Amino acid sequence: MSVVLGLLILSYIAYRLYQHFFPTPNIDPCGKYVLISGCDSGFGHGLAIELDKKGFRVFAGVFVPNNVISLQNKLSSNATVFHLDITKQEDIDAAFELVKEKTLVLHGLVNNAGILLGTYIDWTSMDVMRRVMDVNYFGHVAMTKKFLPLLIAKCDSRVVNICSAAGFLSLSNMSAYSASKYAMESFSDCLRREMFPWGLRVSAVEPGFMQTPILKDLKSFQEISSTITSEAQERWGEDFLKNRLDAEKNSLFVKLAEDPMKVVRVLEHAVMNTSPNIRYRPGWQSNFFFPLSCLPASTVDWFLRKVTGISAVPHYVKKQQKD
Repeated sequence: MSVVLGLLILSYIAYRLYQHFFPTPNIDPCGKYVLISGCDSGFGHGLAIELDKKGFRVFAGVFVPNNVISLQNKLSSNATVFHLDITKQEDIDAAFELVKEKTLVLHGLVNNAGILLGTYIDWTSMDVMRRVMDVNYFGHVAMTKKFLPLLIAKCDSRVVNICSAAGFLSLSNMSAYSASKYAMESFSDCLRREMFPWGLRVSAVEPGFMQTPILKDLKSFQEISSTITSEAQERWGEDFLKNRLDAEKNSLFVKLAEDPMKVVRVLEHAVMNTSPNIRYRPGWQSNFFFPLSCLPASTVDWFLRKVTGISAVPHYVKKQQKD
């Protein structure tokens, strides 16, 4: 068994070295259209700029209407920036008509829009749970289904899904976000396998914490506590809530959040390369989290408890211990 495992590891290393020294070529971007959601900031914003520079015809969807002009000013006249809320079918339908006016063949769809909301399951309202799933999962499913006819109009088109390391390793304070990213991982696998006869390429990008505005969604104690029911606040106690949120903001992984251009570069590869990867894990965090996720669940639980640095005990647990 150890011999087989060793051979597999050596084969993988040899394959990665071959990829590094003998990279596959990129396609000709001339006349190829790519639609990207969530271009207000972060990965989508950077990717729209880079693909536009390289000669792709970019459709960039932004959630905030005021961002349309600011992004359009950064792009060439070949790019189209428009308002897009992927949770609204009427916006998706309007985007489809906008794209179809210019082309009947879509080279790439980059499902990038996303939000980071919610904390512990007991602290997160069902409205927030549903909102996160609507944006991070159902919106992308709706976009993909709508644009499939244009994507499969030719062989070798691409769907690139922004997933996350949280889609294979759940952190205790990211329940809604992790659930949505697990869903996107499964959706990516199913789509890739189902659309194989059409030659549709599907890639999942799985970054760790990156220096993007989504990290600003980490809320303060006052913001979080104001959304928690009085019963839950009483169960957990103010000390635990403050300790948990302080630990989150002081997390080693948040403090060492990586350069978002690492993600933009692999997104470019997924859109442009003649041989895109099925999965991309940009940055050291994702490459650390993945092997960790393969360990026994009890080992992962122990490790995460150690690195979170939570010292407080829930209020009701203290009462039970006294009783």
